[in-house]
Amino acid sequence: MGPRRKILVIGGTLFIGRNLVSRLVKEGHEVTILHRKPGHELGVKVHELIADRNDAAGLTKAIAERQFEVVFDNVYDWERGTTAAQVEATARAFGEKLHRYVFISSVAAYGGGLNHYEGDGLVNDDCPDLYARNKAMSERVLFRLHQRYGFPAVTLRPPFVYGPGNPYYREQFFWDRLRDKKPWILPGDGRRLMQFAYVHDVAAACLAAMEEPGAVGHAFNVANARSTTQSELLTALAAAAGTATAKHIQIIRMPRELIYRMGGHPMGPKMYFGLYYDLPPITMMIAKAQRILKFKPTDFAVGLKESHKWWKTAAAAPPDYSFEEQLWARAKMGEAGT
Repeated sequence: MGPRRKILVIGGTLFIGRNLVSRLVKEGHEVTILHRKPGHELGVKVHELIADRNDAAGLTKAIAERQFEVVFDNVYDWERGTTAAQVEATARAFGEKLHRYVFISSVAAYGGGLNHYEGDGLVNDDCPDLYARNKAMSERVLFRLHQRYGFPAVTLRPPFVYGPGNPYYREQFFWDRLRDKKPWILPGDGRRLMQFAYVHDVAAACLAAMEEPGAVGHAFNVANARSTTQSELLTALAAAAGTATAKHIQIIRMPRELIYRMGGHPMGPKMYFGLYYDLPPITMMIAKAQRILKFKPTDFAVGLKESHKWWKTAAAAPPDYSFEEQLWARAKMGEAGT
């Protein structure tokens, strides 16, 4: 365990941030979160600052006369986007006394393709995918600050993050349907690759990046050691639910072209495979994180079982099966394989 530090987590109330804050508090650090709405459920030991991180002037005012040694930049504005200029303004606002600035990027910054290493190129500044473009440009600006001024930046690139408390309708999507004895739709041939990172592993990587001297100025892929096909994902989700529930599993294979023609979209509202789960594959290698950060990914089966335990106790709205009912009806008409 390293020294006790004064830490700011930008965006600490949702998924990765919530897990990170919990770990930091347990290790005895002085933790403050910065978010837009006052009030949180992270405990009395966690302080808060209220500001919109996309508003450089407001953020600078919020942190005035406050000194932090470490900043975890863990928030992205999904409605407006968070640009590289806004990330740079945030980084510059903390002056020259930072020990570490850890930025949560994404595998999306690679744009596409398989088995990426950290030295591979990221998407260009004119990439049409706003999220990928903003993450890639933000990384570039942070590493320029490092090269020019010694700014202590580290970036982490997780893929699909899963685990207890996931606010995105992903693992839960499948377990809801299994519980209700509804079929699962498997788009295409089921061989599209996906890669996952357990939320506790991402938090552990953040802590390692905070103290490891060799991490400064580097990006790290943090994920499971191997990718999985969508067919394998369904098998793993069923196994996590236990044999008593998994015996009800019914999988309907359906061409994506038919799903799209009927109005399906990975982002919804007409979802068919969990929120934003059915995307062209982007996978990566994690040897660098294993070597420098001593990163040890949790076995996927173990992480999914912990996620399933949480799902069984979490309150959730009743699922809407109306779109899938249309797909299931098409399957019965012989337009999809089963």
